[in-house]
Amino acid sequence: MAVNLSKGQKVSLSKGMSYALVGLGWDTNRYDGGADFDLDASAFMLGANGRVRKDSDFIFYGNTTGENGCIQHTGDNRTGEGEGDDEQILIDFSKVPADVERIAITVTIYEAEERRQNFGQVSNAYVRLTRRSSESDLTGTEELRYDLGEDYSIETAMVVCELYRHDGNWKFNAVGAGYQGGLYALCKAYGVNV
Repeated sequence: MAVNLSKGQKVSLSKGMSYALVGLGWDTNRYDGGADFDLDASAFMLGANGRVRKDSDFIFYGNTTGENGCIQHTGDNRTGEGEGDDEQILIDFSKVPADVERIAITVTIYEAEERRQNFGQVSNAYVRLTRRSSESDLTGTEELRYDLGEDYSIETAMVVCELYRHDGNWKFNAVGAGYQGGLYALCKAYGVNV
């Protein structure tokens, strides 16, 4: 049975977890200004200084695979329609480079400023983590879930959660921090050259 987390809660992942799936989902509110919503999930592999080691540590729809295949973005869902996860990120913890201390999982709104969109127009947002039994298991068993119930009225980017190393094990932190400035602001904060 999955553990439901609240903002700020941290929990250790199961010992020996090698493969995980991070699923992200959302709905848009009925009144959304008419333009399609295109939310994009991303992962930033961060060193001890809280910044990427190199630009390729930013995994997203345009760079779908991290170093050694440790992280894989499964593709861009441009509408968010349908049930279940809208975007997914696969992680092989055994391949994450030793000098990567955190993996920040984020969601941004594509062309938010031009489309006059923000996370206040998004509802039922969640992140979940499943334990995959093998590299070929693309479903897994859900272990953690964090429903982002807050109202983010002006934010266009969000750090949903972080996976981080602690005493040799991986932990999950339900962050839920919203930012203005979209993907550009996150890239600058994490040291990606844009």
